[in-house]
Amino acid sequence: MLDLTKLPEAVKYEGGVSRRLFLAYAASLSALPLLGRRATAARRANSFADDPFTVGVASGDPTERGVVLWTRLAPRPLEPGGGLSPENVEVTWEVARDDAMRDVVSRGTTVATPQLGHSVHVEVDNLAPDRWYWYRFRAGDAESPVGRARTMPAADATPTELRFAFASCQHYESGLYTAYEHMAKDELDLVFHLGDYIYEGAGEDGGVRKHVGMEIHSLDDYRIRHAQYKSDPLLQAMHARCPWMVTWDDHELDNDYANDISEEAGIDPAKFLQRRANAYQAYYEMMPLRSTSLPSGPNMQLYRKVSFGRLAEFLVLDTRQYRTDQPYGGDRHEIDDAAKSPDGTMLGAAQLEWTQKSLVESTARWNVLAQQVMMAMVGLVAGEDQGYSMEKWPGYAHERGRLIQFLADRQISNPVVLTGDIHSNWVNDLRVDDRQSVAPVIATEFVGTSLSSDGDGIETPRKLAATIAENPCVRFYNAERGYVRCTVTPASWRSDFRVVPYVTRPGAPVTTRASFVVESGQLGAKQA
Repeated sequence: MLDLTKLPEAVKYEGGVSRRLFLAYAASLSALPLLGRRATAARRANSFADDPFTVGVASGDPTERGVVLWTRLAPRPLEPGGGLSPENVEVTWEVARDDAMRDVVSRGTTVATPQLGHSVHVEVDNLAPDRWYWYRFRAGDAESPVGRARTMPAADATPTELRFAFASCQHYESGLYTAYEHMAKDELDLVFHLGDYIYEGAGEDGGVRKHVGMEIHSLDDYRIRHAQYKSDPLLQAMHARCPWMVTWDDHELDNDYANDISEEAGIDPAKFLQRRANAYQAYYEMMPLRSTSLPSGPNMQLYRKVSFGRLAEFLVLDTRQYRTDQPYGGDRHEIDDAAKSPDGTMLGAAQLEWTQKSLVESTARWNVLAQQVMMAMVGLVAGEDQGYSMEKWPGYAHERGRLIQFLADRQISNPVVLTGDIHSNWVNDLRVDDRQSVAPVIATEFVGTSLSSDGDGIETPRKLAATIAENPCVRFYNAERGYVRCTVTPASWRSDFRVVPYVTRPGAPVTTRASFVVESGQLGAKQA
């Protein structure tokens, strides 16, 4: 029987719990009777008619002693059930110090269950700090590709350098994943994916590629959509290169949703929570996440942290699950009383408290918020619709100001914000109120463009000049496609904006459009 006191924030309301939402929550749980339980019996497959490792391998959520190893058995990934019968399958795994897999240091057996879409999440925790390992899986006579993973430096270590990249917004129909082909050559320690890993819309003709099926709602729908994205060889190759830290934005469920509220008017919140449960479960199944992120119905804790010794600590946030509804439906508007209401929240009370506590306790040189939507208060330039996006942090101006003031008051060491979502590159100075250009800069925000969403991008020097003229917080703007590569040392942080000229056909070269540097102990970024 469900304990009403333990319901997630999404189904709690002033005056008690909505009965309709509670029933939807209970129904979503009852539909997953074995979710998270290890089966005691599994079929030891002898052979598969087709390769079961079609969606590749991945690692994620690394610590100083271990990492999550992931795969999913899906010989026919675009079919319900991935082409497997609904029974448990035994999977073996091993970790080695060498890419030939001769010097094996850890191995074991696990079970791929149909309740979790025959996905595998192995949490290895007996490895040495700060070193690279290789891993693979076997099921019957089938063997997975070999992936590469690493552990983080020890908590008290002082690394001399961290190299990582962050990306977001990889609409499958809009373009190819050429940027990942270049990212794989960068020899990175980590990748952060900041949301819109998949898109939920129906397949449309005329794009570079086409989604399978209509707009997704059911668990099978979400599984197939994730599998279609994971089938891309360039994405698979990048997952196999190094550990990823992932978080979602809106399109992993439904465009511009807020908590239990769909962007479409009139959608029953109870039905929407059932859809959310499907989306969240599929997301867990298809990502290298720990069991602490195992969903419970329409609730899934995704905010967490990763530390690279004492050099950098990253707080990976969730700005979708707990937010109140966007003022004015998320449209552009002046920052008025609705946007400044103390009742508006992007993070929810528990996540905000965790964020502040983590920042205060951090001993890292660089303290990073890896999150989804732009934090800078940027209005559009003259000739376009005026106002600030209420779907982004300006629509939650009270909580935004409170968080940035906290960074200043507690003198958090070298705060940096990493952002996705907006399909363009930005470098922004962050103040308590960015409209006050003479106020002190508190942090720097680096915003990464889309990997492929919106198709071929363009360099926009004219808009850059106009945007900076009207928004003094903006230091850089660019609308090409690509990713951001970061190099972090005790003395400085460098962000290279890596762009490709086109994504609608293969073979695009990569260039560094601009680089910005933040010196440790100094406020604001400067172009390199």
